[in-house]
Amino acid sequence: MRLIIFTRYPEAGQVKTRLIPALGEKGAALLHHKMAEHTLTRLKSFKGEIEIHFTGGSHDLMKSWLGDQFRYRRQEGGCLGEKLFNSVAEAFAESKKKVVVIGTDCPGLTANHIEQAFRLLDHSDLVLGPAYDGGYYLVGLKKPVKELFQDITWSSSLVYRQTIKAAEQVNLQTAELEKLADIDCPADLSYWETVKKQL
Repeated sequence: MRLIIFTRYPEAGQVKTRLIPALGEKGAALLHHKMAEHTLTRLKSFKGEIEIHFTGGSHDLMKSWLGDQFRYRRQEGGCLGEKLFNSVAEAFAESKKKVVVIGTDCPGLTANHIEQAFRLLDHSDLVLGPAYDGGYYLVGLKKPVKELFQDITWSSSLVYRQTIKAAEQVNLQTAELEKLADIDCPADLSYWETVKKQL
């Protein structure tokens, strides 16, 4: 099994662009930097294989930021859907039986959620972690299914519903994790402050 983490190198002006009006370019990049590190800290107890798939920066910059204990790959494809599909297809081509993909903007995500997702794949074809904004914070599969990543209105409140519809059209059995909050827009920042106080 493989856990893939999607993220970006924290370069000002290139990350968390929807937060720039509230935080500025440097502030948004700093928040992204902190949330990625927070995600990895929350996953320390996870015993499976972890790969970090990134955009921006370089392999050396990613290793100097997040450490050399992970395998790094550059995201391949045009839109997010292509990048997600290529990442999971790559893992299955390397004989992985279960693949879970997450981002780094869901501060409530824990290793328990990841482990639960892998367990649910024993009896399901697809596992989704729904987000309050209508997207999802986790997707898990045991085979590559291109239809799940096509014709999706990414970065919108339609993502989860469109993905469920796509799964139904190809007869996938779907399991769901608990709903969690993403940090994407200025209105979400209060939740990040609440999470920091709990650490």
